[in-house]
Amino acid sequence: MMRSIDLLRSTLAATALLAATAHAAPQYVAAGSPLPRFHLLKEGSHRYLRYLQAADSNTPLDIWQRDIRFEGKRVTIRQRWDAVGKSPSVKWLDSSFEAGTLRPLSHTRITQKDGKKTVEGFAFAPDKVTGLPDLPGNTQKALSVPSAEPAFNFEADMELLQALPLAEGYEAQLVLYHPGGPAAPARYTFRVAGSEAIAGPAGPVDCWVVTTDYNQPGTVSKFWFARATQLMVRQESRMPDGRLLVKTLID
Repeated sequence: MMRSIDLLRSTLAATALLAATAHAAPQYVAAGSPLPRFHLLKEGSHRYLRYLQAADSNTPLDIWQRDIRFEGKRVTIRQRWDAVGKSPSVKWLDSSFEAGTLRPLSHTRITQKDGKKTVEGFAFAPDKVTGLPDLPGNTQKALSVPSAEPAFNFEADMELLQALPLAEGYEAQLVLYHPGGPAAPARYTFRVAGSEAIAGPAGPVDCWVVTTDYNQPGTVSKFWFARATQLMVRQESRMPDGRLLVKTLID
């Protein structure tokens, strides 16, 4: 009888522990704190294809290249977006970060479209994001956006998530800001929803599946990060018109 009671107590305790773990609060990742898997970020280039998927069609949007370089105590992420379609354009992004933490330091964005060049430049500080005053032609020179908490650069979310300790049930909460965007810096929650194998450029890839609603309840965006390297292999986001926006690794 005592053995049965002890077994019941153990079972109840284990159930309670699992329930508590399942409902644990997301881990807040402060901008400037060491990232547990920063070592997974490697110098080099990767290209992604972005396209819109409908029931009976796939519409290519652009080829997106991301280059990572380590320069002493800094990390530089450079991006190039080559858009296709009726109005082709090119966009260059150059972002600098503190090594080990990906705390953002500066960000520039240059867009060439319809013969017009637009320059935007930003500086990140713990309490605000401002326009770079000395960048020639900076259209965001007067920008000043307060931030109650130090914010990460939304344009480097892929590398930021890659450097987190992804595991079953892991949830992270981060303050993100898209430089020059209409939304103020805000906390966003990302959750590891499971794992699965998906097709990659060189064959099937075992991935962590990460989800977020980007603070839009009822919507879900999904990321697939290779379990071995935590490199993003694919992302899917449902658009307001019902089409699926896909970003997929091609090299």
